[in-house]
Amino acid sequence: MFSFRPNMENPDHREAWRILKGIPEGQKNLFLVRAILNEHDTEYLQEMIRKTVREELEGCSMEGRQVFTSDRQEAEDAAGEVPEQVLDFISMLQDE
Repeated sequence: MFSFRPNMENPDHREAWRILKGIPEGQKNLFLVRAILNEHDTEYLQEMIRKTVREELEGCSMEGRQVFTSDRQEAEDAAGEVPEQVLDFISMLQDE
């Protein structure tokens, strides 16, 4: 048996409780099952994306603001520059 006792001082718990109270009786189990599966699928997809990006980055080197592939030595975009946000995102993925 499972029991959900939200801590009403926690904003996330309050929001979850508000949502759960809005689910019609008889549909709450299905809602919770779908929410759990969705969370699991999201985590799996995020890990697969990280793994794929890491594998692709293994063959790349960053030099300044340009990204070159070790095989072709060509810029990723037409101007030869990668936006700073993209470099920050790539760095974040490499750190995890």
